[in-house]
Amino acid sequence: MSDPKISEATPLRAADKIRETARELFYREGIRAVGVDEIVAKAGVTKPSLYRTYKSKDELAAAVLREGADRFWVLFDAAVAEHPGDPRAQILAYLAGLSQRAGKEDYRGCPLTNAAVEYPEAGHPARVEAQQHKAELRERLQGMAQAMGARAPKALADGLLLLIEGAFLTSQLFDDDRPTTEVARAADALIGAYLAD
Repeated sequence: MSDPKISEATPLRAADKIRETARELFYREGIRAVGVDEIVAKAGVTKPSLYRTYKSKDELAAAVLREGADRFWVLFDAAVAEHPGDPRAQILAYLAGLSQRAGKEDYRGCPLTNAAVEYPEAGHPARVEAQQHKAELRERLQGMAQAMGARAPKALADGLLLLIEGAFLTSQLFDDDRPTTEVARAADALIGAYLAD
């Protein structure tokens, strides 16, 4: 008889295995580079299992990117929660965390940014997910810039967005001595310039 105090992990459903496997492969290798056959083989499921849940690889990619956006907001909102009522500290806390994550060997930037680069064609489901997420981030940054009392909140928000996106990209360009170590300091200087009289 098994010990009732020990709970066995619930096995993943096929759809969850597919999504998790796709997320790992898409992030490491790129969405276009990974085929459906590779996903189902590594997930240990069948193709019909994939197509029961997702009509196409594009739909699977969009689902994976929605999860990526959710994970982004968990990290962003955690930084916000650390510094209630202080948007400058909130942004700098998020960027300090980004700098640490970007220093890891397996870090490949933001999956949504990567998808936008991979899919330049308008209307592609992966591109649409990326654009929606980045538009939401831009809007949130603008609200934070307004709350800071910036002279030109939209311009400050766009500058911060450029720093964030630059951190995502440059983390993939440099193996050592990554510029991402300076992203929080650069953002602090930028914010200061927009708040100065």
